[in-house]
Amino acid sequence: MKGELTELLKIKYPIIQAPMFLVSNVDMVTEAMKSGIAGCIPALNYRTLEELRSALKSLKKEKIEGGSFGFNLIVNKSNVKYIKQLEVICEEGCDFIITSLGSPEETIKQAHRVDIKVFCDVVDLKFAKKVEGLGADAIIAVNNQAGGHRGNKSPKELINELSSNCSIPIISAGGVGCNEDVLRMLSYGAAGVSVGSPFIASVEANVTNEYKQACVTYGAKDIVMTERISGTPCTVINTPYVKKIGTKATWIENLLNKNRKFKKWVKMIRFSIGMNATKNAATKATYKTVWVAGPSIEHTNEILPTQDIANRLIG
Repeated sequence: MKGELTELLKIKYPIIQAPMFLVSNVDMVTEAMKSGIAGCIPALNYRTLEELRSALKSLKKEKIEGGSFGFNLIVNKSNVKYIKQLEVICEEGCDFIITSLGSPEETIKQAHRVDIKVFCDVVDLKFAKKVEGLGADAIIAVNNQAGGHRGNKSPKELINELSSNCSIPIISAGGVGCNEDVLRMLSYGAAGVSVGSPFIASVEANVTNEYKQACVTYGAKDIVMTERISGTPCTVINTPYVKKIGTKATWIENLLNKNRKFKKWVKMIRFSIGMNATKNAATKATYKTVWVAGPSIEHTNEILPTQDIANRLIG
């Protein structure tokens, strides 16, 4: 399992514990590093810059040889904290940054000045070539098996396309729940994998036991795509509440989306409502259960410590 990713991050195994909104935290990443893999946290999981700085300091103290840690940045205008978050991360230091939803140009420029690697989420070859041209250190290839906002291509198709046309490492994101899945992605040509959903049901995760247990109870067949969270298709567990509200945008949303004047505002309102529902479902008792997850929860049979989940992936 040694290769480009293990060399890039100085980790034992080519696995990144993916950054998950509301779920990822310092304890999870610390345990991931102890297992010889990398861990990553969304910067947006921290309400203030002081909290983000504190998390960085804690992880630097906990870092051990063979492990690695990073942070995820939303790099478009929707994240008004982006520039300040980037400044704090570069000031404190980490091993890598994963960028999402926008141009990584400024992140790459600032991060490379302080020797931080930058990996970029992509769903197709066009954007992969763009980020490679900007100097990205690796590509996170988000396929159609990923949890949350996913790509459209199968893992094999996307890895083959990107590895054949790009010269930097390809890290496959989506569809990995056990060691067999890891080895399959590597056989397709990936340098490593990014794994999220299996870690939702970890002891250390910052979510309710109901959310964790749902990842145990439900499986791949229970994952559906919904437009009711952010306006962009997103994978969730098909709970009774999701069945009740449906997975398609309402007729009035569809009507307003056709109007250029209102489209932006409709998306903003839908995103705000959806994110609030997701946060409430993940962090408190509510019948409005909108739980984000991917089909890789198929291999989740009990709530376990992070290290046990990592060991299942390592084999």
